[in-house]
Amino acid sequence: MKTNAIRIHEFGGPEVLTWEDVDLADPAEGEAQIRHTAIGLNLIDTYHRTGLYPMDLPTGLGSEAAGVIETVGAGVTDVAVGDRVVYTGRPADAYSERRNFDASRLVHIPDKLSDKVAAAILLKGLTAWYLLRRSYRVQKDDPILLYAAAGGVGSLASQWAQQLGATVIGVVSTNDKAELARSQGCDHIIMADEDIAASVKELTAGRGVAAVYDSVGRDTFMASLDSLRPHGTMVTFGNASGPVEPFAPSELAKRGSLYVTRPILYDFIGSREQLLSACDELFEFVSSANVEVRIGQTYALKDAARAHQDIEARKTTGSTVLLP
Repeated sequence: MKTNAIRIHEFGGPEVLTWEDVDLADPAEGEAQIRHTAIGLNLIDTYHRTGLYPMDLPTGLGSEAAGVIETVGAGVTDVAVGDRVVYTGRPADAYSERRNFDASRLVHIPDKLSDKVAAAILLKGLTAWYLLRRSYRVQKDDPILLYAAAGGVGSLASQWAQQLGATVIGVVSTNDKAELARSQGCDHIIMADEDIAASVKELTAGRGVAAVYDSVGRDTFMASLDSLRPHGTMVTFGNASGPVEPFAPSELAKRGSLYVTRPILYDFIGSREQLLSACDELFEFVSSANVEVRIGQTYALKDAARAHQDIEARKTTGSTVLLP
């Protein structure tokens, strides 16, 4: 059958995204065919588009979506036709009206969650989960520093960290985002153009934070190290300003025997059992009465290029959802 999808034939700016008719085969053994109802846009999609994280061309984009199962291949037992499901993972073809996907990696959407919310939170929420619960396990009264605190990951991570009893210092780029971040769990705000390390030390009486969650990369890496207390943990998980440049391990020693980790989600959800366990934690958190899932903007799927322009220009807040 035919379906429509966003494809790229070369790496580059948003203009390389094209809206095309593509052939879609029947699902193979172990696969399910999903009609997408909502697709999550993530900053990593722009890294794939530019070639920072290269993929074989031509290729689709997108690694997070929700939808309804229309048919299944042989041997599928985890899901059935008509089920509402959400997923994250490769191959990157979520920017499409329909697709086939490994049925063992599909997660049932709880009745309380809409498809839009499910598509908005799975990758971002699981990212917040592995940051706060696996990369550095946040404890009550821990001070932490969180970049892009008004973004999709940041808005979930700040609320989750607040529930855990942490003191959350959020970094944002505008006054509007500062107000939003405060409403979503940040105890203190630092503007991105400030001296971040100096501001952190002032807010923590000179001690520094237990952990830094840095999605910016190259431009903030050293300031993040300078913000940590002795034995603190630097969690670098994004490259919004470009990849982190090589550094000498002695930089960690002279700042108080610091730890640095560069985690990726898929190392924490490699098996179906791990995936479902992580999703149970996420859905329990999101179902809490005082948690706000903010979908800041939606775009038609065919307008994905404009969505990419806006997220790269830092014009977006919360999560962004593409609608087929």
